[in-house]
Amino acid sequence: MSERRAAGYDFASLKDIVARLRSPDGCPWDKKQTHASLQPFLIEECYEVLQAIEEGEPQGLCEELGDLLLQIMLHAQIASEAGQFDIDDVVASIAGKLVHRHPHVFGSEEVKEAKQVELNWEVLKQEEKGTEESLLSGVPEMMPALAYSQSVQRRAAAVGFDWEKVDEILDKLAEEVAEIKRASSQQERVEEFGDLLFTLANIARRLNIDLETALRSANRRFCQRFKYMEQVCRERGIEISSLSLEEQNALWEEAKAKVG
Repeated sequence: MSERRAAGYDFASLKDIVARLRSPDGCPWDKKQTHASLQPFLIEECYEVLQAIEEGEPQGLCEELGDLLLQIMLHAQIASEAGQFDIDDVVASIAGKLVHRHPHVFGSEEVKEAKQVELNWEVLKQEEKGTEESLLSGVPEMMPALAYSQSVQRRAAAVGFDWEKVDEILDKLAEEVAEIKRASSQQERVEEFGDLLFTLANIARRLNIDLETALRSANRRFCQRFKYMEQVCRERGIEISSLSLEEQNALWEEAKAKVG
């Protein structure tokens, strides 16, 4: 049990604390916040949760989930003050959705595998939203482009619109590379490169790879290796820009061996 939990803090306490922060005699910063002004903080907290997950530190993840929960609580409190909804409505809403979308757990329906669960989930979501709305309309367009790409492809695949084999998508990847080579204008190159990234996102989805996570990991490895190269150059009293490409590549291989 954590020290704060031992002190008696629980969900009810959090509700009271957030309400107090927003009260007339509360915190000046919290009182002036709106749904719009909190947007950057919500996005930042989501990324900090993702980083904590990647780092694999349970206490860090606990802290970051708390920071993310605060953002949810603030939005709910703002809405409550406007007479729109409160945090209990938020909880009731997601609880109801979970029960409705898991008839194989809370009802009599039977499923044999996770893929069938995904298909049922999308069908039930469509029932909730109405038949006139696209399966893809619920994917936020503000998502990072690569993550958005995987999300829309995942939803389309849930209703059967998907390649049968990963090898078929790999063949499509080679086709997209060839089309970039044939592109005769900058606009064509932009479009074909977009198709190439979209195809890569599809391959990653089929291989159960989160593209954002994979690219962040590649970015981190690149930065660690390049910083090693810079440090070595400083120690040797030379400018990295003065090295030939062959020398830089040799130093890169050294960095790979040293820092991974």
